[in-house]
Amino acid sequence: MEGTNPVNKKLAAALSGGAVLVLALTGCSSSDDGNEKLDAWAKEVCDAVQPQAKKIESANAAIQKETSDNSTPAEVQKTDAQAFQDMSDAYKAMGSAVQKAGAPDVEDGEKKQKDAVTELNSLSSSYASLKKQVEALDTDDQAKFADGLKDIATELNKLSKSGSDALRTLEEGDVGQAMAKQASCKSASVTPSAAAG
Repeated sequence: MEGTNPVNKKLAAALSGGAVLVLALTGCSSSDDGNEKLDAWAKEVCDAVQPQAKKIESANAAIQKETSDNSTPAEVQKTDAQAFQDMSDAYKAMGSAVQKAGAPDVEDGEKKQKDAVTELNSLSSSYASLKKQVEALDTDDQAKFADGLKDIATELNKLSKSGSDALRTLEEGDVGQAMAKQASCKSASVTPSAAAG
């Protein structure tokens, strides 16, 4: 029964990389140059993003736990499918939050906002399709199941590499500084999974 374990670990490693995407939405620098409009924007986005970041973190943790136990393919499938669904929902909610907040009060704010929303929605779709992929795997055939997980881990790796450019662009400069001042963004950025990514 232990045949899937190495593959599961690969999947877990790929996932912890995916979790880093959330961090792209949380500023780390700080500055006291106030811009009230921008601060209000950052607060709205950070407050909305924080619960979603926690949701993604929990989904990652669930998969990590499943991969460290000697779980059956059916258990792994069920956990992974639920985790991908949660991630898909979380990214969609983040996209809505950034959309709803409007463009930040900075140069090219509208373009940055639009790109970030597009990216978050695209991440949401990618995780939804990974959910379908994992649900379609044959849990009765250990070897086939392991191969299927390997493909999903590859997809996840791609996601974690390609996913956060527009988010990084959104939070460059003043936006990042405004976000860094928000308590909710600070707490959202301290995720254990980031260290593994």
